[in-house]
Amino acid sequence: MSNRLPILVVIGAVLLFLVYSAIFVVNERQQAIVLRFGEIVDVKTEPGLYFKLPFAFLEADNVQIIEDRILRFDLDDIRVQVSGGKFYEVDAFIAYSINDPRRFRQAVSGSVALAEQRLRTRLDAALRRVYGLRGFEAALSEERASMMREVAEELRPAAASLGLEIEDVRIRRTDLTAEVSQQTYDRMKAERLAEAERLRARGREAAARIRARADREVVEILAAAQRESEILRGEGEAERNAIFANAFSRDEDFFEFYRSMSAYQQALDPSGTTMLLSPDSEFFRFFNDSSGGGARSSAPAAPGATAGQ
Repeated sequence: MSNRLPILVVIGAVLLFLVYSAIFVVNERQQAIVLRFGEIVDVKTEPGLYFKLPFAFLEADNVQIIEDRILRFDLDDIRVQVSGGKFYEVDAFIAYSINDPRRFRQAVSGSVALAEQRLRTRLDAALRRVYGLRGFEAALSEERASMMREVAEELRPAAASLGLEIEDVRIRRTDLTAEVSQQTYDRMKAERLAEAERLRARGREAAARIRARADREVVEILAAAQRESEILRGEGEAERNAIFANAFSRDEDFFEFYRSMSAYQQALDPSGTTMLLSPDSEFFRFFNDSSGGGARSSAPAAPGATAGQ
């Protein structure tokens, strides 16, 4: 019995090895391709525990695990030319899944990197064509969604030939290149300067209108004030003359005396002027007779002639 124990242990180990090498597990995020001597014999798309022939190292049965989830492939800094002739830089990505493991194995040997390399070329060409038919503003408008759908439709035949299904295509960034950015900045700067000059011109025009209106109002106000002052001055002169006439009619002698005193005050003002008059002149009648005797035809007036300084 003791001699058989090592043999049983060896047999058990071999059996365990055979069972282990014949079992493989596929989880919910995977697919499995069973290869026998390099040929596809089965594809497992449902999660679970499966069996195959052992001795994978002898090329009997091999299992290649394929992703069964949505994958993402990014493509950055694609240089595209729009319909206006200018160049822009675009970042985009593709969301795809492996829906045909057999074709995927046959086309790219089940290599995700090789499949994405082929998609890169097709995506680059599709983006260039879609942008080439439109202007830059289209990528910033509601047309952006239709552009992404158009790129996805163009990629689907190429993806299907690789065993892939395009789930979505998204444009992450559409930006100006360095030279176009500078040109756009210069153009926007010139437009803003022109707009600022138009606004200044409108301001100067409005200011000129306001000043002209203010000057006209000043002239009108001054004219009205001058007219009002002339009217008031005329009314004052009329009232003054009426008062003098009333005073003269009440006492003619006193009025003549008052006028003579006013004339003396004006004529004898100490201005250094020398007057030569006869003593019995009518002008001095109140000096000779305080009662104002003599000729009383009129009140004395200021002399009309002077003789030197």
